Amino acid sequence: MTHAQLQHALDQTVAGGGGPGAIAELEIDGTRVWSGTAGVADLTTGRPRHTGEHFRIGSFTKAFVGTVVLRLAAEGKLGLDDTVARWLPGMVEKHLGGDGTAITIRQLLNHTSGLPDAFPGQTPPAPEKPGTRFIYSKVNYNLAGLIVEQATGGTLADEIEHRIARPLGLTGTYLPGTDNTMRAPHARHYSKADELGNPADVHDVTGADLSWAGAAGGMVSTAADLRRFLGELLRGRLLPPEQQRELFTTVPTDGAGWVPDTTYGLGVYSQRLPCGVTLWGGGGYIQGSITYAMGDRDGTRILVANLNGDWNDFLATFTALYQACYCGSRAADLS
Repeated sequence: MTHAQLQHALDQTVAGGGGPGAIAELEIDGTRVWSGTAGVADLTTGRPRHTGEHFRIGSFTKAFVGTVVLRLAAEGKLGLDDTVARWLPGMVEKHLGGDGTAITIRQLLNHTSGLPDAFPGQTPPAPEKPGTRFIYSKVNYNLAGLIVEQATGGTLADEIEHRIARPLGLTGTYLPGTDNTMRAPHARHYSKADELGNPADVHDVTGADLSWAGAAGGMVSTAADLRRFLGELLRGRLLPPEQQRELFTTVPTDGAGWVPDTTYGLGVYSQRLPCGVTLWGGGGYIQGSITYAMGDRDGTRILVANLNGDWNDFLATFTALYQACYCGSRAADLS
């Protein structure tokens, strides 16, 4: 794989109107870094994208939240087999119609709680029996975030900052809460959907109120920060061995209408590429921004990519980009 080949794959992500712009950063062996850009950060001015920009990371937030929960488990502040009711008594019953005494923290993190997904303005279906099957749901991680706050007495944003961002020097990574502004520099974020997910003309959603995503998808970061976080996580430098094993203990996602060829752990998932290579990490789709951050199992090669538009066929797009990086006879090179 050459720089030109990876750049070509990145260019294809925005070709033919696939999105305003894209960035990618590849790290090999924790030392060598390649970065590339395509398209624009601002449709009005034509300002090009660059890799130092902040962007919304959507559901990759779950990797940070899962890591915080596992660190708390390692410290004995909570247990993965604790019930939701122990920490949030009556909440599941009152707001979701489920049984919080039958759902564990582990089931929240691996999406086997039986609780349905929910979007603003949507009435979710009834919960299913916990432990029955994988159902990807933002509700799970928003509950996990509340449990973190109950267990620590602090805010989730502070716990992410204290336990992950500050020690790793992730100066561009934060959970903004109700602050709808993004730190500079940042790309403009564009969407072809309204707040309820209905089709719409391309519009700027950079300042949209996405606080509802919270622990399930509300964070902002940069490509360099995500590289460092995922690399340290995969290399086992953020969690003790027991919790690292829990992180990578997965459940099948088959038949769930989710990302194909995946299994889900505790905040991260595995994905098998068409060439047979299996990667670990996660993706994030939120209005105006699509992010992927994946690496091989031991963290020797990490690739982070972001699109500042949400109408791309992102599964096909990122599969092609990651195939260019990880598959083929020269996949390990950075020449």
